[in-house]
Amino acid sequence: MPSCPATQSASPQSDTMKSSGAASSCCSNNTQSEGSAIDHQTASVSDCMQLSWIITGMDCPGCATKIENAVNGLNGVTGARVTFATERLLVKVDNRASIHDGINSGINSDINSDINNNILKTIRELGFSVKDDVAHEPVADSFLKKYWHIISLALFMLVAVLIQGTFPVAGNVLFYLATLWGLYPVATKAWLLARSGSPFSIETLMSIAATGALFLGETVEAAMVLLLFMIGEHMEAFAAGRARQGVQKLMALTPETAFLIDRDGNKSAVSADTLKPGDIIEILPGSRLPADGELLTPDVSFDKSALTGESVPVEHNPGEIVMAGSLSVDRVARLKVISKPGESAVDRIIRLIEEAEERKAPVERFIDAFSRWYTPLMMFMAVLVAFVPPLVFAGPWVEWIYKALTLLLIACPCALVISTPAAVTSALARASRNGALIKGGAALELLGSVKTVAFDKTGTLTEGKPAVTHIASFGRSAFYPESMSEQEVLRLAAAVESGSAHPIARAIVARADEMNIRLPATSEVEAKAGLGVQGQVEGKMVVVGSPRHLQDSIDTVAGAQQTIEQLEEQGNTLAMVTVEGDLVGLIALRDNPRTEAQNAIAALKAMGINSIMLTGDNPCAAAAIASQLGMEYRSGLLPGDKSTEIERLKEKGRVAMIGDGINDAPALKTADIGIAMGSGADVALETADCALTHNRVEELADLIGLSRSTMAIIRQNIFLAVGSKALFLVTTLLGMTGLWVAVLADTGATALVTANALRLLRNKKKG
Repeated sequence: MPSCPATQSASPQSDTMKSSGAASSCCSNNTQSEGSAIDHQTASVSDCMQLSWIITGMDCPGCATKIENAVNGLNGVTGARVTFATERLLVKVDNRASIHDGINSGINSDINSDINNNILKTIRELGFSVKDDVAHEPVADSFLKKYWHIISLALFMLVAVLIQGTFPVAGNVLFYLATLWGLYPVATKAWLLARSGSPFSIETLMSIAATGALFLGETVEAAMVLLLFMIGEHMEAFAAGRARQGVQKLMALTPETAFLIDRDGNKSAVSADTLKPGDIIEILPGSRLPADGELLTPDVSFDKSALTGESVPVEHNPGEIVMAGSLSVDRVARLKVISKPGESAVDRIIRLIEEAEERKAPVERFIDAFSRWYTPLMMFMAVLVAFVPPLVFAGPWVEWIYKALTLLLIACPCALVISTPAAVTSALARASRNGALIKGGAALELLGSVKTVAFDKTGTLTEGKPAVTHIASFGRSAFYPESMSEQEVLRLAAAVESGSAHPIARAIVARADEMNIRLPATSEVEAKAGLGVQGQVEGKMVVVGSPRHLQDSIDTVAGAQQTIEQLEEQGNTLAMVTVEGDLVGLIALRDNPRTEAQNAIAALKAMGINSIMLTGDNPCAAAAIASQLGMEYRSGLLPGDKSTEIERLKEKGRVAMIGDGINDAPALKTADIGIAMGSGADVALETADCALTHNRVEELADLIGLSRSTMAIIRQNIFLAVGSKALFLVTTLLGMTGLWVAVLADTGATALVTANALRLLRNKKKG
């Protein structure tokens, strides 16, 4: 079978959905379709196609699991994943022939319409829905559609109560009818869930309990149980929506349209998802940036509070990178797009949040496993309660069956299941709002138990903007018979460093630009992490590296070692320059500590956390920075040495490593938890478990404090959930509580643990 094109247009035309028209590898990053009635994307490759929707109506992570189980059981589906935080359903299907034929036909055919319709039908049968276009949905209709079953059931019961005193039989009949009316959607959903692989759902428990109550003649309680259950579900949905608000606001940051500037300077409005790297766009004051861009307009202030938590707008200069979602405050700005569709800063953040749900905290994994056997066990206990006392001890059947039905409602694990993810979701939302990305509950849990934080120096504790303070030439060499000038030393070094993004390299090139030095062409450039960079310049091999790396060349030049020591004692970092192995000069640079670094170290110390700086810099420069910040340090470390030092520190407790460079990646991976600075190298961001997008190390203490608060709330929630179950288990067996009290207690416990978790969203940063 011929393979499908990697990129092709496809537009399924069913009456239930609209396609974004984009097709790409199902394993690649997805872009979100906006402006359609339903967010839906189709992607195709030779062996699979990926569909995605935005699902509404999920009130806890358990709902996401139910949808996954149901969709995974459909024919043609090879995999389904639901992200609770972003309400996104991703489905992979294997149907190469229909995709290929549909694409090559060049018409808008119903590609995989059977699979699409089956997925949508299954979702709706389970009580969930695909997100409608709110711009075309009247508010009144939306409210009635959402609450009409609760309202009608409540009215049914109200009428029954009003007439029961005068006409008892009629009132009792109305309660029967009210129960059946409330039972229909619950029982239907329970049946569908059981067929799709979720037999022990809360809907199943409620259906059994309500049906049993009807047979026992407890019509009022049966109807009340269903009403309280429906109200509780909507309370959970409301709480879940609050927890997702931070993510939803993030998803809405990038605009749908952009103003594109063509080569002639003409401006036209285009769809934001058509922008590509190199395009020139213009944004007006009060507008947000649709893609990551390089600023072309001078002195423009951007409000990035929604992305990084920056409290005030930040002024940017031409050449600086501005993230998508940033808001232009004071003037019209032009930028050059640097991100591909679906790969902007906002897209990466959303993708990290989606991936975070797969990285559950250990306590969350334990509760998931516990809840899987807890409900079946409680159902088994209910059966024992219903049959053992009457059969063995001649107890009254009605009384013990009633107690068994109450136990079924106690068996509902909703409060326990939501206790952890509600807190984790709230914490992740608050962290992202304040400019910190945490890749999952596992990383969040680990943060709170950290005993030592290891810091990289350059760009983490320092500003990452070293400036050249001194240039020295060591006179003649075999390749330069005449005395080499300091300008020539800088010219050679800048030529080799011109392609590097390292802060030291940028500083050397910047000094050459200030002196209007024209740089020669280079070739065979090779960077060695922690050591230096080398390349061919005018037919000669030029190396710019650390004194440690070039010690053999230093030893051949009289007085060089003494000069190096004097400059290092002044807190300088040195870049030695050799030509074909001969030392020709050096460049001294100094990088100042970040203004907030000292406060960050002090805050960590107040929390009982030790701080240590790990750097490849010389001991004198490292000591100068460490003494200003009041912390320990290890100097002269290569990337491998940093990992070894992390391993040694881990013997005393959990270690977090924070850095921003390529050479930090091994140490970030070795640490119990790696934290990357947001402006750092991509490899550091990918390796790390957390990222500080605002580059403020002072937020680290708040992040650890958030982790500790989250774990405290999780423990409180588990106590509330399990404690309430234990309490009502005892009171039920003693005959003190009945059906409606049990469901009210379960709903109340769910509301309590959710409200407790939402406190994390209200936590404010100190000071």
